[in-house]
Amino acid sequence: MPWLLKLIIGFISRKVRRQAEKLGVGYSFLFMKANGQQLSEITKLVEQGVIKPVLDKVYRFEEMNQAFDYVNSGRARGKVVVQVK
Repeated sequence: MPWLLKLIIGFISRKVRRQAEKLGVGYSFLFMKANGQQLSEITKLVEQGVIKPVLDKVYRFEEMNQAFDYVNSGRARGKVVVQVK
């Protein structure tokens, strides 16, 4: 990754890194492309417990507008999920 991009990401993520340090947990920033191979690898890591996603709220599909409002409010502290089925 170019040094300027590393510097920018480091600056942007400083608050999160400090919080992670205080809690004694690891934090790293991940760039990815939306492709099947990477998604498959991430799926394996989640299934193995290496990556533990934090779920904040789950909405039904019919509640999509409320989900968007919640995400846009800035109060979400994890992933906001919309169930399709």
